[in-house]
Amino acid sequence: MKLNRINVPTGVSLQSVPGLREDPRAAMAQRLPAALQPFLTWLTAKPAPGEAAREIPARRYVAGGLAWMAAGCALSATALLAALPWPVALLMLAAGLTATSSGLGLYQVVIFHHCSHGTVFRSRERNRQVGRLVSALLLFTRFEDYQRDHMMHHSANKLLTDEDEFTGFVFGVCGLEPGVPKRELWRRVVMNLISPAFHARFLLRRVKAAMFSGDRQHDWMARAGLALPLLVAAATGAWGAVLVAWFLPLTILLQIATVFRILCEHRFPDVALIEARGKAFVCASTVGVFPGALPPEAPATSLRGALAWTGWWARMLTAVLFSRVFVLVGDAPCHDFHHRRPATRKWTDYARARQQDEDAGSPGFPMNYSENWGLIHAVDRNLATLAATPPGAVA
Repeated sequence: MKLNRINVPTGVSLQSVPGLREDPRAAMAQRLPAALQPFLTWLTAKPAPGEAAREIPARRYVAGGLAWMAAGCALSATALLAALPWPVALLMLAAGLTATSSGLGLYQVVIFHHCSHGTVFRSRERNRQVGRLVSALLLFTRFEDYQRDHMMHHSANKLLTDEDEFTGFVFGVCGLEPGVPKRELWRRVVMNLISPAFHARFLLRRVKAAMFSGDRQHDWMARAGLALPLLVAAATGAWGAVLVAWFLPLTILLQIATVFRILCEHRFPDVALIEARGKAFVCASTVGVFPGALPPEAPATSLRGALAWTGWWARMLTAVLFSRVFVLVGDAPCHDFHHRRPATRKWTDYARARQQDEDAGSPGFPMNYSENWGLIHAVDRNLATLAATPPGAVA
């Protein structure tokens, strides 16, 4: 991978250079070695300036999701069943649950979702078959039902209406409302995440959609997918390991990740844009969400710089890394690119494809891309737009 290095005169702050202000990724490219750039591109979901596009096969995501789930379940089961010191077991369990949740998220956000657009496999039928299998085994809405609703979600005339799957989840499942103060919206989000009743309702909704869809084949696939790990637990006696290693990520953890992921996907623009229902509305309602933070300017050779860089790396390798693998999986950070180019097969190289579109001025759209850095910041900004939206403006 070749990077165009950014030449900034000595003593000049990167933040003072036109076009680079508020761009943490460009600062990372300028201040950190080239060897770290591929990792930073994956972590932030944003390429360094001048980074070339790549051919990435969709099957890499199919295999990657399975690998994350298999490795996660193995780590969690080992932590629970092996005689390990408790600090080691606890770390392994945390890593295992996160990995399994990440794999489930990849199948939800990437495989299942892009199968509905027909862009994972070459044939329409293979996309449908895999989509049905994923929706049954992971307790999602039956693929054909999801595909129909999701196509409406991509219509400017349906987005942010009562027929939209996004607003149905935000208002109907999460209980959020326009015009409510942001502090109250955050309180409802937090209470949902820790509420057994919320998770039970959410899970019941998933079970009904997957197992009682009216499609006999799909319903029995979903029931078989639920029964198989229970049979493994009964045969081995490892009930605790199976319930924690598989069912905890499949239910509560996936639901927590889903709440955060959906809440950061869309914001509510000005009422005039909502009413206009044009391309400007699509642009304003979707914003890129990139994990990461602006790196320090101070050189690491000084004490102040060393402390600043240590703190920055600590944040990047803990909170930022967790948000990337638990919530912002796959191309979730570039959801705005997906809404502008929903049928493209370039989604497999989403970070560079979005950047190329942004660099070209996003042809065909009246506004270029905008972005948020940090998951919580993005959710906070989106909730602020919901709070500012008058009741009745979204209907």
